[in-house]
Amino acid sequence: MRALFVVCVIDILGFGILIPLVPYMADRFGAAPELITPILGAYSLSQLIAAPFWGRLSDRYGRRPILMTSLAGACASYVILGLAHNLWWLLLSRVLAGFMAGNLAAAFAYASDISAPEHRAKSLGMVGAAIGIGFMLGPAIGGVLAGEDERTANFALPAAVSTMLSLVAIALVYFVLPESHREEHRAAHREPVRRNALQLLRERPILRFIVSGAFLVTCSQSILESIFAIWAMNRFGFGPRTVGLLFFCLALIPVVLQGGLVRLVVPRFGEARIAIAGILSYVAGLMLIAYSSHLPLAVAGLALCGVGSGLFSPTASALASKQATQRDRGAVMGTYQSGLSLARAVIPFASGAVYAALGPSAPFAAGACVTLPAAWLIWNSQRGARTMATP
Repeated sequence: MRALFVVCVIDILGFGILIPLVPYMADRFGAAPELITPILGAYSLSQLIAAPFWGRLSDRYGRRPILMTSLAGACASYVILGLAHNLWWLLLSRVLAGFMAGNLAAAFAYASDISAPEHRAKSLGMVGAAIGIGFMLGPAIGGVLAGEDERTANFALPAAVSTMLSLVAIALVYFVLPESHREEHRAAHREPVRRNALQLLRERPILRFIVSGAFLVTCSQSILESIFAIWAMNRFGFGPRTVGLLFFCLALIPVVLQGGLVRLVVPRFGEARIAIAGILSYVAGLMLIAYSSHLPLAVAGLALCGVGSGLFSPTASALASKQATQRDRGAVMGTYQSGLSLARAVIPFASGAVYAALGPSAPFAAGACVTLPAAWLIWNSQRGARTMATP
């Protein structure tokens, strides 16, 4: 588990370095807000298409080959981004990175492979914490490397650092990380079982409720992530360095929660209740951001969003993993990730336009309204699970 934790930290660190930079690169190339957010969404749209494919391949061939292949693809995308001199190159780098993003589904499946059902939330929480650390440190490092002045910001240096980190992660997977889905387990998967994401959702109604709830929560997360740099730049005049440091603060809370508190409270309250608490916290944070007139209130709203993310992500992943069997765990987790990717793919195509047409508060208020029903979906999924368990 420690080796997987380190690989996930390094992998997401390389990705996170570039998070605060892409909107500024697009702005430098003359893109308006309603065009910047779709460029961000191109990554998730590509990931949406590819995630179930990578999940099935990890069930068939093992987790390690998929992790190394996806890391190599990420490395190539960072090189293209560092060399980008117009919007088309920037878009190409995001599309390639999304298509090769099989790492998350494989990482969550790996953690599920090596953990007993009663400890799965803890293991997935550790993976979530590793991802959170990457998202926490990466934007801060990227902002510092790029600089504060958008006109003179250095985008090639952060891309080079991300490339080197991906190479290090590949080496760690190859030399340190043992295969969790061994040949004897993969033998069962060679049977002609070919269920895509829609088939899995039709067959497993509880999984359908969980994925639907995660989709709605990720809609609000995608709104915040896609519009945050534009909002901070236009409202407060913040450059890449300040935005990167704010991302650091925003990600610190989920890391602390997923790394410690969640594994302590889940045995007492259960995954579903913690997930619902996370949803309500995120909705409250978005509403506070939407209607705050001063920076301290907006920061408080961001903190509530961080709490919501830290509570919801590991518990929802654990709930989804419980709907999998040994031979289709990668496919189930790939389906779950597809629900998240669908939200991240669709929402950026609308968030920039809403921001431009209705003002800076509108996307956050809309996100809160969209996300609130997720609490009912998670609650209903567990009611369905209890019904199915009753003889």
